[in-house]
Amino acid sequence: MSTAKRHGVTALVGMALTTIALTGCSSAEGEGSHEGAGSGEFPVTVTDLAGHEVTIESADSVAVTHNQSFGVLESWGVQPTVAARSLMSDNNPWSTDESILDTGTHHEPDFEQVVAGAPDLIISGGRYQDHADDLQKAAPDAAFVDMTNDDLSADEYVVETVTLLGEIFGHQDEAQALIDDFHAAADEAREAYDSETTVMGLVTTANEIRYASPDEGRGASVFFELLNLTPALDAEGSSNHQGDDISIEAIAQANADFLLVLDRDAAVAGDEEEPTPAMELITESPSLANVPAVQNEAIYVMPGDYYLTEDLVAFTDVLEGLAEAFTSAQQ
Repeated sequence: MSTAKRHGVTALVGMALTTIALTGCSSAEGEGSHEGAGSGEFPVTVTDLAGHEVTIESADSVAVTHNQSFGVLESWGVQPTVAARSLMSDNNPWSTDESILDTGTHHEPDFEQVVAGAPDLIISGGRYQDHADDLQKAAPDAAFVDMTNDDLSADEYVVETVTLLGEIFGHQDEAQALIDDFHAAADEAREAYDSETTVMGLVTTANEIRYASPDEGRGASVFFELLNLTPALDAEGSSNHQGDDISIEAIAQANADFLLVLDRDAAVAGDEEEPTPAMELITESPSLANVPAVQNEAIYVMPGDYYLTEDLVAFTDVLEGLAEAFTSAQQ
């Protein structure tokens, strides 16, 4: 690290700790249980998604690097001291809030920001799941809530995430309301879907159209399982975040009645890039011109920030959109 950068980090640490000291005075006064972030009371003991029992003594300063928690916590007004702001959707006001220290992306995490934030509680997992040890070393006294669980299906996982966050921060009622909305949207989408309609998942990235398998494909697969969609093509695929490299000819020959599309470029393309929107890329592709889904405009593109959020609210939004799109496709 250069001297200039080291001095900058040192100054940042001092400023952050001063802020924490000032904002934490009122919560340090008094005895017994006290309120921290949100409306919950601490200490509280929970079982995290990795199966660990965790006692959280306080949440006056919180670090959040779990991308599927950002939107929910923001909607509840539970603002962290430090977070992976570089992984946030532009629609989340925290993404540009300089008062929240930014740990950066999981590719180049800045753990010195965690040191500076001096969190009482760390909520991590998802894209940051490989950095658990480093996060804990940066704040060894913090309670560590691990959101890692590979045994749950994607829809089960987001429900359990919201349930756990509600328990931690005293927002159980709000958590249940989100879960109820999700289940209602899933029921509506199932009712609107005709099982004779064949569906294909796609990922558009770098101005290319790629296949997303119904079993593991990024974006689409959770909805194949949740809604029991009929695949137009059930080729072997993977959870590759950029889709699978199956030829555009093979995609066309599947003759899908409906296309379910994740526009990755809409979420992560840099300012210097000018990606073509997924809908335009698909409808103007000569190779796909005769595909029934294209001819009948039976195409649903997920919200532009879905690739970054992938939380319970995002799932609900997609399900509501699919219910409308399936209904339109039947008319």
